[in-house]
Amino acid sequence: MDREQLIQQVSKKIKLIRVEYRYTQDRMAAILGVSKKTLVQIEKERTLASWTTVVAVCALFLESDVLKGLLGDAPLEIIETIAHNQVDRTEKRIIKGRVWWTTSEERKRFKLQQNVISQHYRIIDELGNRWYSSFDKEATLFRYSQLTKND
Repeated sequence: MDREQLIQQVSKKIKLIRVEYRYTQDRMAAILGVSKKTLVQIEKERTLASWTTVVAVCALFLESDVLKGLLGDAPLEIIETIAHNQVDRTEKRIIKGRVWWTTSEERKRFKLQQNVISQHYRIIDELGNRWYSSFDKEATLFRYSQLTKND
C-alpha cells in the first residue's frame, strides 16, 4: 500500500467512521480541521481527503471498527511506515516516554500519571496501555477509583 492508495481507501470510509461515532458533519469537520463543505465533498466521493486529513482520521479514530476493518489494529504504524518509507525500531528506548510523565499514584494494575508538559492526566496499566486520559483531574481521579476499586 502506498500513500495514494491509503488516501483513496480512507476517503471512501470517512462517512462510515463519522456515522459509527454518531457525529454530525459539523462535528466531524471540526474534529478533522476541515470545512463542512470539504467533508461533504469527501463523503460524496467528489474529492479525496488530503494526506493530513487521512493522518488525522487514523490518529483520532483508532478504535473505529470501520478503520480496523480497513487497516487492521495498527493504522498509525501504517501511516508512519508510509510517511517514512520504513521504520526501524531495533534500538529500544530505555526511557520509553517516562521522562514526560510523573506518576502520582500506583496500584497493582494501574498507574495514575500527569504529563509534565501538557499537564493532562492518564491512567495506564502494567503493560503501558492507556485506559483513560483527560485534562480534567476530578474526572480522571473518579475513573482511576473505578478501575482500582478491586486492587
